[in-house]
Amino acid sequence: MSWKVTNNERSQDQLLVNESLFALGNGFLGVRGNVEEGYGEGMISIRGTYINAYHDETPIEYGEKLHAFPETQQKLVNGIDAQTIYISVNGERFSMSAGTIHSFERTLHMDKGQLIRNVDWESPSGIRMKLMFSRFVSMTTKELFMQQVEIEPEEEADIVITAEVNGSVTNFSDPGDPRVASGHAERLHVTDCRAEGRSLLVTDETYETKLEMHVHSMSEVSAPADRTTEIKDGRAAEHYSLKTGERIVFTRWNVFTDTYRHGESLQERAENIIRKCGSFDEEAAKQQAYLTRFWEEAGLKIEGDDSLQQGLRFHLYHLLQSAGKDGVSNIPAKGLSGEGYEGHYFWDTEIYMLPFFQMTQPEIALQLIKYRYSLLGAAKDRAREVGHEKGALFPWRTITGGECSAFFPAGTAQYHISADIAYSFIQYYLVTGDISFVDEYMLEVLTEVSRLWMDMGHYKGGTFRIDDVTGPDEYTCIVNNNYYTNVMARHSLQWAVKSWELIGGDAATAWKEKLQLEEGELAAWQEAADRMYLPYNEEHGIHAQDDTFLQKKVWDLENTPDEKFPLLLNYHPLTLYRYQVCKQADTVLGHFLLEEGVDEEVMRRSYDYYEKVTTHDSSLSYCIFSMMAARLGDTEKAYDYFIKTARLDIDNTHKNTKDGLHLANMGGTWLALVYGFAGLRVDENGLRFRPVLPKAWESMAFRIRYQGRFLEVELGQDQITYRLLDGEDLSIDHFETSVTVQAGKEVHASYQT
Repeated sequence: MSWKVTNNERSQDQLLVNESLFALGNGFLGVRGNVEEGYGEGMISIRGTYINAYHDETPIEYGEKLHAFPETQQKLVNGIDAQTIYISVNGERFSMSAGTIHSFERTLHMDKGQLIRNVDWESPSGIRMKLMFSRFVSMTTKELFMQQVEIEPEEEADIVITAEVNGSVTNFSDPGDPRVASGHAERLHVTDCRAEGRSLLVTDETYETKLEMHVHSMSEVSAPADRTTEIKDGRAAEHYSLKTGERIVFTRWNVFTDTYRHGESLQERAENIIRKCGSFDEEAAKQQAYLTRFWEEAGLKIEGDDSLQQGLRFHLYHLLQSAGKDGVSNIPAKGLSGEGYEGHYFWDTEIYMLPFFQMTQPEIALQLIKYRYSLLGAAKDRAREVGHEKGALFPWRTITGGECSAFFPAGTAQYHISADIAYSFIQYYLVTGDISFVDEYMLEVLTEVSRLWMDMGHYKGGTFRIDDVTGPDEYTCIVNNNYYTNVMARHSLQWAVKSWELIGGDAATAWKEKLQLEEGELAAWQEAADRMYLPYNEEHGIHAQDDTFLQKKVWDLENTPDEKFPLLLNYHPLTLYRYQVCKQADTVLGHFLLEEGVDEEVMRRSYDYYEKVTTHDSSLSYCIFSMMAARLGDTEKAYDYFIKTARLDIDNTHKNTKDGLHLANMGGTWLALVYGFAGLRVDENGLRFRPVLPKAWESMAFRIRYQGRFLEVELGQDQITYRLLDGEDLSIDHFETSVTVQAGKEVHASYQT
């Protein structure tokens, strides 16, 4: 059962949640888990189909607009809907809210990448039939969304099957929740809608960006049927009429193309793709083969908890479905499962999701990094807009590079986004060992990010300081010397210098000319890194979150009513800023990512202190506290925090899964296992492990890739086993001991007592 997710509840709230849980995608195309025929009258559905990065622009309205506030924001567009299939029996339309449901099951099959719905239905007039709806978004042909319906009536009846492509769609909005857009719902208009031969063709265009989306839909029925078509109000429909008491199969191919990937010849490209598609079974076999390889490479097993195993597979499956794989898209905060955060890309990708791909699917990781690299020019322009003479300031929220955050204290002021991106480039290099990557991508990004720190920072009292920024904790904004920002800036400065040393020779000479590297720049970066101010409080013996955080009154979390959480929806930001209260891990996150040089007891005291003032109102928080608890030896606390991440969406613990899944939390779940319980760290010296195993589990095993090697790590009750499945001999650090693993052999090691 751990390969399946089943939920048969049909309440209004759970139906909306299921639309997110059962969403299908491949990184290019995402289709929410809507039922083909829709719901009953008066019921709400967030019906959605999304192409990654396909967006429109909408104006941002301010009461008072100041210099360099973004004037427009980008918005992921709900695209052409090709899900709809209606089935009528003797004139009565099948619906889950009409007639009698004798049995019903809806299941996401993560091993084969299909969503299947079985219904035993009796029409209001007493005609009974069995229906099986199957669908998948292809991992091997990114444009393809396939559907199949098997219909088995118990007696002869007049059956009409209608397939529809609807170009007149709008986005969902919720005026009461700032995490969901509240306006500008209609962003597309239909430019072409027709039937041609066996196909339905619909083309839409966005109002402002003038991006096109095209759907070519083709169907077939396993029995002879009369076919008619209907074009009306931006909808193209085909009706198949037949009289039968036998099982029939209706198959549908839907191919999506867009301006970004297919240029101006959208219709021609779609037609060529659909011609090459095989039958449903043939395409489904390709889908299963792809996923078999994925699970062999990236699978993670926990013995002793099937429910947890299900949650883990669900998270990895949706990470795969959501990751852009073409260099022009990334991972939206809600993946391709909903419209929360308007399809924007955040730092979530670099810090929470990219490590999974770097260590298991490096080819996907490289495409995600190439996307960020493609925004470097826009980041340099943004730095100039906000007053910097040099450097690159990457946007807090974006799709194609423009800043989309209208609330600058918790958006643009989070300068750490540039450090986070630099960190991800550094980690990719450390994991792959690819020196050409430094030359082609990393050197330039780290150079421009370092120039940003030098332009905004200053020296005081012999230390380098960075003022007026917001750290990861959005309940504390516009502060001086946020610990996380400063320690990450130091890391990027250090590695900028190392990058120039790594490429050396003619390559360095060419880059010096291209980037106009000035005499003394490298030395200035190194000095700033060496003298970076990292606030420390002697009284508590901890790193202060910023210069003033510990001076504020502590928020009384214990006596705050449950209905007041999350705090951001119930208190004015200024109220939050005046207290010691954290939305999520901040200084603790800094200790997790960059622990080198931090005293063990300082990390422990910092953890204990910030834990008491953190609400975890962000889904990005629990996994960090889990990992650091494991790092500090508190395995049971690590387990307790981890459990809160493992089924967050399946159990809808944050009560907003209807708006889309929490992709950063999903990446954080993998991190909590591999970087938390297994204690993995990657640095210049190689791989380091500090494993611990929760008492609740019999064992845990996972696989990673590192510099051309394929390594399996298994944590058992009594020992740890390292297996090198492929590649040259590998030396790793197990706690403070170096061990060497050889291909085809196992190395057994003990836990630290």
